[in-house]
Amino acid sequence: MQLSAGYLWFKALHVAFMVTWFAGLFYLPRLFIYHTDAKDQVSRVRFETMERRLFILMTIGMVLTTVFGLLMLMINGALSYQTWFKVKLLLLLGLFVYHYRCWHWIGKLKAGELPSDTKWLRWFNEIPVIFLLGIICLAIVKPF
Repeated sequence: MQLSAGYLWFKALHVAFMVTWFAGLFYLPRLFIYHTDAKDQVSRVRFETMERRLFILMTIGMVLTTVFGLLMLMINGALSYQTWFKVKLLLLLGLFVYHYRCWHWIGKLKAGELPSDTKWLRWFNEIPVIFLLGIICLAIVKPF
């Protein structure tokens, strides 16, 4: 099957915005740790601003990744019958939940609900790696 040139552009933009989204997903939880460790109000306000702005940028990345992914799916609907693609969508659903949890943490930290220790946030910070490796391996290797 010959795919249109538009498909390749959509794929390139899908990957570019996915990188934007993941950059935010990797950095935002690190900001949560710094925010929790901050001792003065000026620093906490600064982290709130950084968190809010980064969340906006990564949400734009998420939306555009989704839009270009859907455009590719419209052109190549056969993807939806592939098992690897269904698993990729399941991981993507988990990533949306993770994104929402980041928004939840922004609200908690802004409200002053600081965890007593950052151990959980440090683990939370590593979760996107699992999604990234899974999604990339599925999309490139197509193991099933």
